Amino acid sequence: MTTSTAAPAVLDAERRDLLAMLGKARFFLRFTVQNLTDEQARERPTASELTLGGLIKHVAATERGWADFIVDPSSMKNMDAMTEADFAQRDTDFRLLPDETLADVLATYQQIADRTDALVATADLSAELPLPAAPWFQESTWSARRVLMHIVAETNQHSGHADIIRESLDGQKTMG
Repeated sequence: MTTSTAAPAVLDAERRDLLAMLGKARFFLRFTVQNLTDEQARERPTASELTLGGLIKHVAATERGWADFIVDPSSMKNMDAMTEADFAQRDTDFRLLPDETLADVLATYQQIADRTDALVATADLSAELPLPAAPWFQESTWSARRVLMHIVAETNQHSGHADIIRESLDGQKTMG
């Protein structure tokens, strides 16, 4: 566990910056799906399999997974230990299912974001966490700080994907 028992009374500049970066990245991703129906959130207007609802779900699941990792690094499996069920769940995380609504997915994302924000306030940012074995990791550990920066990068990257999908869907742009 890489958290202390109490949040600092006043956040230092690094933690404030991390929270600001996370907040801005999340804002632009959420902004991209404003005023959409559930049906629009399921549409695939590009050659990609990606949908706007699926991207929100994926980013939420990814943030949850990395936040879990900060708390308990053993929560993230080695690549060779993943089962067919794990891969099927990852596939489901990219789709807004018929019984799901965009509003519910956004609400879940907000709960996950709130938890991550609390971790920013309490985590030992310098704690070195052992990464699971996977071909995309060059290192054996990441600091909690780097995990949080990775969440920011993932959110920003998928926000760009979402912007392209939204513009293809109805011409709406996040910026410009």
